[in-house]
Amino acid sequence: MPRPSPPPGGPGGSGPGGPGGPGEAGDEQARPLPCSAPGAARWSWGRREAGGATAAPGRGTAAAGGGPAGPAPVLLEDGAPAPAGTAPAGAGPAAGRGAGSSPPPVRTDLALEALGGAQPMPGVRVEEDRGEGYVVTRVTVVDQEAARRLGKPPGRYVTIESPGFRKRDRELQERVSNVLARELAAMLPGSPDATFFVVGLGNWNATPDSLGPEVVHRLLVTRHLRAYVPADLRGGLRSVAALAPGVLGLTGIETGDVIRGIVQQIRPDVVIAVDALAARNIERIMTTIQIADTGIHPGSGVGNHRAAVTRESLGIPVVAIGVPTVVHAHTIAYDTLEALTRSLQGQSELFRALGQMPEADKRRLIEEVLGPAVGDLMVTPKEIDVFVEEMATVVASGLNAALHPRLDDIDLSPVFA
Repeated sequence: MPRPSPPPGGPGGSGPGGPGGPGEAGDEQARPLPCSAPGAARWSWGRREAGGATAAPGRGTAAAGGGPAGPAPVLLEDGAPAPAGTAPAGAGPAAGRGAGSSPPPVRTDLALEALGGAQPMPGVRVEEDRGEGYVVTRVTVVDQEAARRLGKPPGRYVTIESPGFRKRDRELQERVSNVLARELAAMLPGSPDATFFVVGLGNWNATPDSLGPEVVHRLLVTRHLRAYVPADLRGGLRSVAALAPGVLGLTGIETGDVIRGIVQQIRPDVVIAVDALAARNIERIMTTIQIADTGIHPGSGVGNHRAAVTRESLGIPVVAIGVPTVVHAHTIAYDTLEALTRSLQGQSELFRALGQMPEADKRRLIEEVLGPAVGDLMVTPKEIDVFVEEMATVVASGLNAALHPRLDDIDLSPVFA
């Protein structure tokens, strides 16, 4: 997994050393102001000036009583006018930040997490099915406006959640594999002559990023056998090629360029990309599978954007299968802060104020505190090697069943004799 790029710095929206960041002269990192003001409704970033006004971050104004003022989130009461460079919570990506800044990165590859509690949302259709030990959620992004709000291109996103997967229940794993095969088949062409190219994205030397290569190792690859397949087996055993191309840091070649070159040579009907993802919720690690017909942007969940593998870049449909294997350390800190706030906001003015703070500002506060210490630290379970092997088996089994519809009815011994 290539090293992720650093996140934005302080509330001014630039990295370390940039305007408004920790490296600017006279600036210190922001700290929350304990505040017990009744009716407090939102936070904005700024410096406290005389009379309680605020100024844009990064400008060394004087506080009431003299002396330099340190940067701090100032709690504004209902109805107070927003200072220059800030915006009310929920007013768009720049809400609560200085002019020209960008919001903190959304560290998730899952459309279901991007949707969050916004259901229902105009331009988005959501369906849910429940089975024994699993939940299937189908999210369809219909128009560009909904895609802009979610940060996901228009298309279909199917999420299979199985909270008990990490208990290593073999029967549950088999059920999940069958559901994966069913949902995947609905996105693939049903023609018996369809050809497929499966790409296992990721770095096989980094366990949390090795899911794609591990899946490829377990696939039934048949493209080289087409000339030898008996006539009665054709249609049930379709043409499948597979490759684990590695990553830029291992090969010196952009993965997208490798895939594009092979697609131009073998001309498959569909590319299926398998990759490890990043989640926002720690409970989704190795318990969730996402299928999308919109392709994939490798590394986007950890801020390491590489060339896209999509219909637009390859000229043919691309179906992506992903499993979250990592979560950002900032997310764990946020979940901990949320749990403390829920438990203690009735006993403490500080936690009551935190309970009124918008989610975006809480996440920015955590990044301000943890960013210099942990950077883009990603966290994964200590049993990740076992989880990756078992999830790779489940995904590969689902793929084999979807790509070869009559696999269970076929005796393969004549093919491999």
